[in-house]
Amino acid sequence: MDSARRNVLPMALEHAILVSLAERAGTGYELGRQFSTSIGHFWSATHQQIYRTLGRLAEDGLVDCESVTQDGRPDKKVYSLSAAGQEFLREWVVTPTPIQTLRDDLGVKIRAAEHADLPRLIAEIEHHRELHRSRLELFHTFAAEQFPPETTRTGRKLHQYLVLRGGIGVETFFVDWCTEVIDALEGELLDPAPAE
Repeated sequence: MDSARRNVLPMALEHAILVSLAERAGTGYELGRQFSTSIGHFWSATHQQIYRTLGRLAEDGLVDCESVTQDGRPDKKVYSLSAAGQEFLREWVVTPTPIQTLRDDLGVKIRAAEHADLPRLIAEIEHHRELHRSRLELFHTFAAEQFPPETTRTGRKLHQYLVLRGGIGVETFFVDWCTEVIDALEGELLDPAPAE
């Protein structure tokens, strides 16, 4: 697939990998660790997916691969963004992004609440609220540890902070929304509406 065609595609793993390599060259293993601790909160991938995509990016000339000798261990491959990859990334970043289509199982289940055992549905929503609350706490921890309030943010640090703030906003919304739904459904349990 040529570079011009790639630029019109929606966000894909290849873009997330290129962004990671633009920040720091690394092995497939190191990229996998980065996906499990930072960028993976916004775009997830398995180690297998990362290695396969790195191979395609290398074939397309968007990343360079250097074999590094290690004592007593197999050589490791260190990937970095090539000049073509830098140009591709520069163009992709400013290409219009389509609005995301929301596909949310929980929303569809809430829509069908009249057909549900409400206490069980409420328990499921409480579970989701706790998952979002845990992720929100994790994002707040990242913010406190990596972006202290007195720090001046510019360049890459500012950009990373802005994405983190977006994640905090999304998780805050989901915690609040789950609470609103739980309160409404618990109210319905106490005072059921007459059948239509």
